[in-house]
Amino acid sequence: MHHYPASIKRLIVQLTRLPGIGEKTAERLAVHLLSMPKKDVESLAQSLLEMKASVRLCRLCHSLSDTDRCAICRDPSRDPGLVCVVEQPADMAAIEKAGAFTGRYHILQGVLSPMCGVGPDDIRIQELLDRVAKGNVREVILATSTSVEGEATASYLAEKLHGLSVKTTRIASGVPMGGDLKYVDPVTLKRALDTRHGI
Repeated sequence: MHHYPASIKRLIVQLTRLPGIGEKTAERLAVHLLSMPKKDVESLAQSLLEMKASVRLCRLCHSLSDTDRCAICRDPSRDPGLVCVVEQPADMAAIEKAGAFTGRYHILQGVLSPMCGVGPDDIRIQELLDRVAKGNVREVILATSTSVEGEATASYLAEKLHGLSVKTTRIASGVPMGGDLKYVDPVTLKRALDTRHGI
């Protein structure tokens, strides 16, 4: 990197701060950006600045949004009585990609993790309870991950929601479609057997 002009060096350093970008990749990106037409580089820089200026949290579900309320919360065809609780916007995106959910979401922005000092007040739990307490939610689907922290968060939320008049469910987890049983881990296999249902 030492043989590059100072301006390129600075860009390479900035790019290496991005996740998954090592020095070699940063160098390749910087050189590529240098070869791009000026208007394309300006357009990239502008979109970065616009994203920082306009993206905020939806005031209802706490997902990322360009407006006060996100597109899903504004969509009249989405069922406001069905709320799916996820950890992060990426989890919501994964469920949306599956295309089977017609309700709305609540993004916790994390999970309970005492080891990392994340308690109930550090994630969006109170906002969920307030939302349910208003009375128009009939079911809360807990779709946190199946990690230790995700399970602990789901249990904590189930306990808190128990006092409110709302049906609380947990997403099923088990053998993946097309999955070969001999490759499925024992914990998942046990869960699949424990949560079996009639057909």
